Amino acid sequence: MTFHFIFADKEEQRTKKTKNSPSCLGYPVSIFFIVVNEFCERFSYYGMKAVLVLYFKYFIGWDNDLSTTIYHTFVALCYLTPILGAIIADSWLGKFKTIVYLSIVYTIGQVIMAISAIHDITDTNRDGTPDNMTFHTAMSMLGLMLIALGTGGIKPCVAAFGGDQFEEHQEKQRSTFFSIFYLSINAGSLLSTLITPILRAQECGIYSKQSCFPLAFGVPAALMVVALIVFIAGHSMYIMESPKGNILLRVMKCIGFAIKNRFNHRSQQHPKREHWMDWAEEKYDKLLIAQVKMVLKVLFLYIPLPMFWALFDQQGSRWTLQATTMDGNFGAFIIQPDQMQIVNPILIVIMVPIMDSAVYPLIKKCHINFTPLRRMTVGMLLAALAFVAAALLQIQIDQTMPNFPSSSQIQVKFLNLENTSVPVEVEGQEPFAVPGFDVSSNNDTSNLNRSHIYIYRIAICRDENCKARKQCKPIARLLFCTDLIPSLLRANFTIVNEEGQTCHYILQLGFGSSYTVLIPSTFSFGESCTENIKAIQDIEPNGIHMAWQVIQYFLMTCGEVVFSVTGLDFSYAQAPSNMKSVLQAGWLLTVAVGNIIVLIVAEAGSLPDQWAEYVLFASLLVAVSIIFAVMAYFYTYMDPMEIEAKFMDLEPEEKKRKELGMTTKDNLARFGRFIEFDMVKTSVKVAMCHSHLRWCYCRWDLFMSI
Repeated sequence: MTFHFIFADKEEQRTKKTKNSPSCLGYPVSIFFIVVNEFCERFSYYGMKAVLVLYFKYFIGWDNDLSTTIYHTFVALCYLTPILGAIIADSWLGKFKTIVYLSIVYTIGQVIMAISAIHDITDTNRDGTPDNMTFHTAMSMLGLMLIALGTGGIKPCVAAFGGDQFEEHQEKQRSTFFSIFYLSINAGSLLSTLITPILRAQECGIYSKQSCFPLAFGVPAALMVVALIVFIAGHSMYIMESPKGNILLRVMKCIGFAIKNRFNHRSQQHPKREHWMDWAEEKYDKLLIAQVKMVLKVLFLYIPLPMFWALFDQQGSRWTLQATTMDGNFGAFIIQPDQMQIVNPILIVIMVPIMDSAVYPLIKKCHINFTPLRRMTVGMLLAALAFVAAALLQIQIDQTMPNFPSSSQIQVKFLNLENTSVPVEVEGQEPFAVPGFDVSSNNDTSNLNRSHIYIYRIAICRDENCKARKQCKPIARLLFCTDLIPSLLRANFTIVNEEGQTCHYILQLGFGSSYTVLIPSTFSFGESCTENIKAIQDIEPNGIHMAWQVIQYFLMTCGEVVFSVTGLDFSYAQAPSNMKSVLQAGWLLTVAVGNIIVLIVAEAGSLPDQWAEYVLFASLLVAVSIIFAVMAYFYTYMDPMEIEAKFMDLEPEEKKRKELGMTTKDNLARFGRFIEFDMVKTSVKVAMCHSHLRWCYCRWDLFMSI
């Protein structure tokens, strides 16, 4: 699990409302509202996201590929909308109003998702299956779009708004706040990833009991309501800045003008310039152009990065679906497939201090120049290695899985309740015999081509109160009521006849197992009624334990710590003073593009086996890592402060020289003679010390005498 921030640039002039903000232990009281808001919002987002892919598969009924595609489309939108949120906050509404308005949109989206998961809304015949799946699909898509707009829109605002609550002399408190802020994100994601799968595993419903997706989505929706209320409650204590324009828009306009100007002067009669961004000099000052050049230099390095996120974000899709084919029984407790994602935040809390306090210092003592770009390369290779581990695990899982029919086949099962074997002939298939009921192997399964499908419709009568219904006319005058206890992997069956006699039968289950329960004609009620009931195992329980997934999660988390944390630090260090948010927006864009890569592969890929897809992704990331390593080798680290100081030093000189040139021309026209200027340069050192970065530059003022 990874977390991204877009921080407000500390170099910008602050135009805050002047108010006496109450404080507690040296901290503004307002930040506690912001921290609680972030905890609840992250709980809401990660809780909903944890069960999303299983909702697509088991409730909506999509296959693995389509579920993966929609899941990653949603994640991509969540990382595209932060750019929109930053522009709205900086240009029009301000951070506070942007957070409030988009949080309302966010909350509505979560509520719609919870409503879309209530199967009883369209279950008119009360059989446990929605009769209008189009309604549920449309509602869920609407909810996801609103959630993507809300969570992405507030992403660049909340952390920056928290930083705005501190004065310039509270640098230490501000730093501590961001640590607490990050902790609240981890706490929210950790608890939600643990709790919502448990809620999803419960059974709920008005007329029929099904997996409780409404509760799994409803609790995150409730937490989002709490987040909104808490944030608004602190309104009177906040220090708020008025919108002052978005630097991202200025950068885009500058780049657009340079491209347009270069295109208009593409003929050979115009002299070439050192850099194509220099074509913006006619409209923009050299300082801004130099800053844009630095940003573009880093953004060029971002080109290979989406491939890392293409692998990383599959923890919530492909890896969760892989866990559904594994055994989650840990003895003392049961782990749900979507709960395995909790391994990532737990390992993050463990690995970050280990890397910072042990691994990196040890590498430094070995005199290895482990630069940030080299760290990122290693992180990408570790992610590729994680997918190799996932592929090896998938191969072992496939060996324990039954032979499911292909897309051109259908599976038919023949049961022989007689004591002797019965020969069976199916058109287009080889004749075979189905053993008798008393034989240990008393069933046979055959895959038939789709052109030879025989469908026999049998009405199954199910009553919630285990009472016979007059409109139900089953072949066997028996009704079944099932009470599945997931935590005990046990199913309790109650067989009831019209006279009210009952027979209780308990069936021990296993993760992924499938059984056919046979009740022979010799069945009779009484104390020994279960002796003749036979449970035939159609599919064996999952034989591979979920604990084996910890290996790939460990490798992926190590890759994330080395790649993501280092990448954010590198981006911040290489960004110009007033364009750090621009590079953060570019970083978030790589996450979105990575998820788009996954949905393209999931839809366009035709690999027959899942392990082959894992190997494909690992191979692509290794290839991209090599390209990135080459790009990093030729990259020259910059000192943005030094470059900015040079241009900030030259700008006043150029302006005064232009003014001097205009004055000289006027004097020549007036007096018709040459006037010699004695340029007396008086060095006046003006300390322009940055409050945080501690840098200074000198400005030379020109004085002219005639």
